[in-house]
Amino acid sequence: MIVLGIDSGTQSTKTIALEVESGRILASASAAYGLLEGLPAGHLEQDPQVWIDAVDSTVRDCLAQLGERKTDVKAIGVSGQQHGFVPLDKKNKVIRPAKLWCDTSTLDQCKAFETEFGGPEELIKLAGNPILPGYTAPKILWLKQNEPKNYRALDCVLLPHDYINFYLTGERAMEYGDASGTGLMDVRQKTWCAPLIEFIDPDLQGALPPLASSRRALGLLRENLREAWGLDKSPVVSAGGGDNMMGAIGTGNVQAGVVTVSLGTSGTVYAFAAEPVVDPSGEVAAFCDSTDRWMPLVCTMNVTVATEQVRKMFGWNHEQLESHVASVPAGAGGLLFLPYLNGERTPNLPLGSGVLHGLNPENMQPSHLARAVMEGVTQGLAYGLGRFKELGIEPAEIRLTGGGSKSGAWRQICADVFGVPTVALESAEGAALGAAIQGAYASMAAHGQPVTFRELCARIVQLDEPTRATPNDSHREIYSQQLSRQTDLTRRMHAAGYL
Repeated sequence: MIVLGIDSGTQSTKTIALEVESGRILASASAAYGLLEGLPAGHLEQDPQVWIDAVDSTVRDCLAQLGERKTDVKAIGVSGQQHGFVPLDKKNKVIRPAKLWCDTSTLDQCKAFETEFGGPEELIKLAGNPILPGYTAPKILWLKQNEPKNYRALDCVLLPHDYINFYLTGERAMEYGDASGTGLMDVRQKTWCAPLIEFIDPDLQGALPPLASSRRALGLLRENLREAWGLDKSPVVSAGGGDNMMGAIGTGNVQAGVVTVSLGTSGTVYAFAAEPVVDPSGEVAAFCDSTDRWMPLVCTMNVTVATEQVRKMFGWNHEQLESHVASVPAGAGGLLFLPYLNGERTPNLPLGSGVLHGLNPENMQPSHLARAVMEGVTQGLAYGLGRFKELGIEPAEIRLTGGGSKSGAWRQICADVFGVPTVALESAEGAALGAAIQGAYASMAAHGQPVTFRELCARIVQLDEPTRATPNDSHREIYSQQLSRQTDLTRRMHAAGYL
């Protein structure tokens, strides 16, 4: 059986063709696109048609690569960027461009939620999460307050992956995982939260699709697409999910003890949980996953964005960056970097900036600076991992993804800082692979061949064992003190108004 996994992101869409029995990726294709230009600061939007065009072109490309084997395509799964707002009218037409996860134009709407419900703590008590600018809820309120004509035309709210599912099947629906990132869902009960919805508009409930299991088959591929793509039979389309939820499946993060850390432009830390994990401070997002369980998640804004700044500043290639970092002992000679170049989400420092602390004649060197930056962004992720532990999540193994996971020096720093073995994966597909695995699960269940996610991931998700790094005990105290110092310095500077 072959399954197509589609990962529709902010900058591009990638489709892979996975042979389920062998776990081999038989074909892949990608298509890039950009954001709408000329918008005010903080407004980040895309025309959903660019996603559809990219899905169509990448699927056609993969099917062409499969040749005669395209008749073996039995299922499709979709991963999409979280939190985006796709408004449809009664004719299922997109009313306006989608506001994306990175859109920060909704600060006033977030404050309105906090004022109405008594602050972030009360919002967390009510539904499990605060209302943040990235979430979908304040985007809907923004539309009502700023574009009333468009709001009056609103008949259905969809997330990006839901809209692609609608294109594929004609079905308007939401699953628990991606829906938990809207801000409108009670993550403990997996139901829409009526008070939050009514605050926006008492009639909004009718525009929210019904919530349903992430394990189900959403429907079959529409006949016109089946014919256009030259398929004999319509594949099953699974419920899909958000990119982090699909990334969890694609890294085999479907059981307790496994934690995924993404070393990308920004960073994420997420884990599997059998029960809801709600952080009273709101630093850990209380999301559901796309296997019908839960997925606590921490996001930091500055990871490879910081290391790439250093690399470019000194004119190094990636191998030279690696060499310079590896040449400096753990702790960077006392040089500490607060990695808040783009502000920060965890800890919540939207107006933060980067800080170098502890400079002296010995460590004021390019190599020390490179090491300090890599350690600083890793400690930022360790701060989030520490919140996980305080909430009862104990990692036994950390699976690394993203561009930073290619660095052996960085993998060892992660193991030493986190105090847990780390390992990269043979496949870098992440979310696309997770979407394909979920598609396989839904297809097999629909055809009376039940299987578990653990079984599928054990077969398909392969660890790159030569990349495994174990913690160096001699570095434990150095990094423990470094994290305490970084956390304390951050709090003191923030309290003084410097961060």
